Amino acid sequence: MRKILLLAMISFMALGKLSAQTQHQNSGWFFFLNNTKFNKKWGLQFDVQVRSADDWKYVRNTLVRPALQYFINDKHNVALGYLWQTTQNQLEGSSNTFLHEHRIFEQYIYTHKLKSVFASHRIRVEQRFIERANENVFAQRFRYFFRLIQPLQKTQASFNNGAFLALQNEIFLNFQNNAKINNSVFDQNRAYFAAGYRFSKKFDVEAGYMNQAVKNTTNHTNNNIIQLALYTRF
Repeated sequence: MRKILLLAMISFMALGKLSAQTQHQNSGWFFFLNNTKFNKKWGLQFDVQVRSADDWKYVRNTLVRPALQYFINDKHNVALGYLWQTTQNQLEGSSNTFLHEHRIFEQYIYTHKLKSVFASHRIRVEQRFIERANENVFAQRFRYFFRLIQPLQKTQASFNNGAFLALQNEIFLNFQNNAKINNSVFDQNRAYFAAGYRFSKKFDVEAGYMNQAVKNTTNHTNNNIIQLALYTRF
């Protein structure tokens, strides 16, 4: 875990060294995540995302992502999943285009508590099958994600009700076929801060701000995102 955190810190520092021209965008994301446990060992993770284009002009991306989970114990679980993503492009003077990306992914999640803070770490490896206008591309990517939840009232061992603050970050690193993606190991970073309310142990709602820094082939995109997120657990 220390090595992963060190890798994340090094990558964050690299953000400030991107010398390519930066383009700024503003968009909105909706995120829904459900976790359902069938029994002590098996469960289903399922999320849906809808993302707007720059300046909220139209729906650019939709993502559907189911995964089968295996719970090693209360703190550790692994999963195998699939993602289907659509990307719409609207260009003046031409018809809309829709491109698709399919992914297979493997992930590991570790959850724990730091005094009053509830923490989770996720490592995910993706095999990406990317459709483009003139070719199809296969690439692989590594992702490291951490999330911290601070309840705004005193809690016991579990947190079942009340307001909270959330802080998270995720870094994306390419490790196969980089030349077809952006000629770089660094792909993107997403830093996020939100406020939310846990209505019960089964349902959360939150809203926050995300900064998405993306390394493209010829430039660097900085995306300011307002996100609404719903979480359910059964």
